[in-house]
Amino acid sequence: MTAEITERIRTLQREKNAVILAHNYQIAEVQDVADYVGDSLGLAQQAAQTDADVIVFAGVHFMAETAAILSPDKTVLLTDVDAGCPMADMITGDQLRQFKSEHPGVPVVTYVNSSADVKAESDWCCTSSNAVNVVEAVPSDEVLFVPDKYLGHYVSTKTEKKVTTWNGYCPTHSWLSPEDIELARSEHPNAEVLVHPECRPEVVAVSDHALSTGQMIDYATKSSTSEFIIGTEIGIIHQLETKNPQKSFFIASRRLVCPNMKRTTLEKVLWSLEDMSTHITVDPEIAGRSRLAIQRMLDVSAHTVKAGNG
Repeated sequence: MTAEITERIRTLQREKNAVILAHNYQIAEVQDVADYVGDSLGLAQQAAQTDADVIVFAGVHFMAETAAILSPDKTVLLTDVDAGCPMADMITGDQLRQFKSEHPGVPVVTYVNSSADVKAESDWCCTSSNAVNVVEAVPSDEVLFVPDKYLGHYVSTKTEKKVTTWNGYCPTHSWLSPEDIELARSEHPNAEVLVHPECRPEVVAVSDHALSTGQMIDYATKSSTSEFIIGTEIGIIHQLETKNPQKSFFIASRRLVCPNMKRTTLEKVLWSLEDMSTHITVDPEIAGRSRLAIQRMLDVSAHTVKAGNG
């Protein structure tokens, strides 16, 4: 059945000139059918550069919104329109305006895990892989960082700038505890611990490296270490094992499952292409204001790569 669905998806892709983008947290079957699998930065870059007429996004709502903002001439489909992000829901445009009024003149750096309304009120966007570089690029000694307080705290440890955070967080990553890491280390004493900077500071403190999902894959692939404990959503294990079949990966906690990312199935990818009914659009005025903040994020990453720091 999987082979039949995949063949039908490929046929529709050719007919409609569609590209399938999937986040590293998607289930294995969805990752395998995608043209590109990556973290939020990589997905945004792909959405901005694609020549396809249709972008099928296997992810959550803010990701499809970002694609629609970057490629307003494309049809952007979200494989499950109810796949949201609890962290993104922890701040609204109105709340950000109030936050800004309490800190007049301070630039806003917004994690890409946020709604278009929030991005429209922001000066810069960032992802977990480039948050430090973005904050460093802001021409100010102080920034407001929304919505993720844990990523914001991580950034504050890597810069001399004052970082004032919003009280948002990822519920999935917040489950992970230092005790989980301690238990995993006792079971796999030769493994390196890689965690996501969305994790609590006390978890980052007892890990070996805090990395975005894309950075985790790059690090594990290049490392001479053969065993890793992974502290992020369990979907990434598929990419890690696919790219490194000779190495072993252990999830730090079985609670690291994002229910929204797991809403997408192979059938839903097919249905999106068949029906074209999961079309995500962004109000042009909101999109226009959001695009500047997102483009600044992409420009910082492009400059960093050219400078040899990627």
